[in-house]
Amino acid sequence: MSQWTTVCHIDDILPHSGVCALVADHHIAIFRPTEDKQLFAISNIDPFAAASVLSRGLIAEHEGQFWVASPLKKQRFRLTDGYCLDDAQFSVRAYSVQLVNDQVQISIR
Repeated sequence: MSQWTTVCHIDDILPHSGVCALVADHHIAIFRPTEDKQLFAISNIDPFAAASVLSRGLIAEHEGQFWVASPLKKQRFRLTDGYCLDDAQFSVRAYSVQLVNDQVQISIR
């Protein structure tokens, strides 16, 4: 089994937004915070609400770090590692993401 799963084309993710992908039963939020092709992937499950919604959150930048605010209760999660800026015990998993020939790939290992 391949370590990487192709989930979409880079153009399927609009700049300054996120999408959700289901990879081997993992709800994964994939974010493209700028116009370039930089991508981040974290769990899509908001641990405060137990809902699959983080991909719909508001992306922001603070002190050179990108983060997303949950659309439900507004807790903030850092995109690089899933760290919860409001309560570290509720941090979410970060996933490896890569771009190959403009295809977005996720690894759940």
